Amino acid sequence: MKRFFKPIEKECSAKKPALSPSKKDGETTETSSEENSKKDPLKFVTWNANSLLLRVKNNWPEFSNFITTFDPDVIALQEVRMPAAGSKDAPKNHQELKDDTKASREEKLILMRALSSPPFKNYQIWWSLADSKYAGTALLVKKCFQPKKVSFSLEKTALKYEPDGRVILAEFETFYLLNTYAPNNGWKEEENSFQRRRKWDKRIQEFVLQCSGKPLIWCGDLNVSHEEIDVSHPEFFAAAKINGYVPPNKEDWGQPGFTIAERKRFGAILKEGRLIDAYRFLHKEKDMDCGFSWSGNPIGKYRGKRMRIDYFIVSEELQGRIIACEMQGHGIELEGFYGSDHCPVSLELSEASSDSEKKEKKNLDV
Repeated sequence: MKRFFKPIEKECSAKKPALSPSKKDGETTETSSEENSKKDPLKFVTWNANSLLLRVKNNWPEFSNFITTFDPDVIALQEVRMPAAGSKDAPKNHQELKDDTKASREEKLILMRALSSPPFKNYQIWWSLADSKYAGTALLVKKCFQPKKVSFSLEKTALKYEPDGRVILAEFETFYLLNTYAPNNGWKEEENSFQRRRKWDKRIQEFVLQCSGKPLIWCGDLNVSHEEIDVSHPEFFAAAKINGYVPPNKEDWGQPGFTIAERKRFGAILKEGRLIDAYRFLHKEKDMDCGFSWSGNPIGKYRGKRMRIDYFIVSEELQGRIIACEMQGHGIELEGFYGSDHCPVSLELSEASSDSEKKEKKNLDV
């Protein structure tokens, strides 16, 4: 019989679990200055869970051990696949989990029990959910690092909710943290494929250009592999197609996430937004074991075919503070993926020096 012992609480752990504050859909969440710590988070994890409920049911002990060991200040999740609160045909509250049916209440209970236990009970949780079990994001922040404001749209000043729960934007004292789940490009010139992704990329570009006053940390499943070094088999992905279909524009050919068009747009966002890919900044060479965050089905033609599509992108001002950025999974057997087809990615920053603090303060005063 297994025995479970309560672990020693780490510094800045709180005694009681905190769930996201109850808000009407689209409202931003603000915390008082008394609730905010003087310092901002330094350790981050992003992970596409590919159904958070399934991970809780099947892989939670292993993932919990990882979080306990790494001890991140912020956990950004994508593809949580939990439906928003609200009955059928009624307006939805996209910041609350559905619980109006017996099945949804049971699922919510399973999920919240897991998130109310160590180590997750030391975090406050914000949700941005789709109407059904699709997409969705979540943000967990240690209670001693509470953000000044949390919103759910790329239009950060608007009381608005992003379709499918693809965005959570947290404003801290010295930076913005953007958690996104980018829509897949798809395979065809259709409204829910190429056109949807083009619109998304345009809006992201507008956001980063308008994001002034504070540095940006942008993380999540960005659904793009920027360079050939970011995929295991460039020729395979460049030639990929579905049902023999070939798009009319050659720049749209290939695996979603690795088309020339997507990669060009992503490069333009980084360049014009003066942003840095934290992992590639530290890791210049291709790593066939630990250099990818997504892996194809281990059975079939995608076995061993991997891509790096999960990122930490940071403003140039933060470049000198990047200590580490790592893929936490490796190998074609998906070790460290915890049941998902994505592995967690981590980022560690050093504390701001007095010079950088002065520079950041100057930016805030502009």
